Amino acid sequence: MSNTPHELAAEFPNDHALLHDLKLNNPHFVTLADRYHAVNGEIHRIEAGIENTSDEYAETLKKQRLALIDEISAMLAKARAAA
Repeated sequence: MSNTPHELAAEFPNDHALLHDLKLNNPHFVTLADRYHAVNGEIHRIEAGIENTSDEYAETLKKQRLALIDEISAMLAKARAAA
C-alpha cells in the first residue's frame, strides 16, 4: 500500500494550466475535483492507518477515485482539443 497522496496535480503533471483554468471556469469540474479530493483524502487516511475500515469499503473508495479520474481525464482531453 502506498501512503503517497494521489493529488490531481500529480496525476496530471503536464496539465497544471488546464486544471487551473477548469477550476476557475467550470463548476462541474470544481464539483468533480472536490469529490476527488475528499475520496482521495479518505483513501490516504485508510492507507496511512489513521482510519480503519473494511477492505470492501476501501476498494469501493478506490473504484470511486478511478471513476472520478476517468471523468476528469475526459474533461482535460476535451479542454486540450479545444485549445
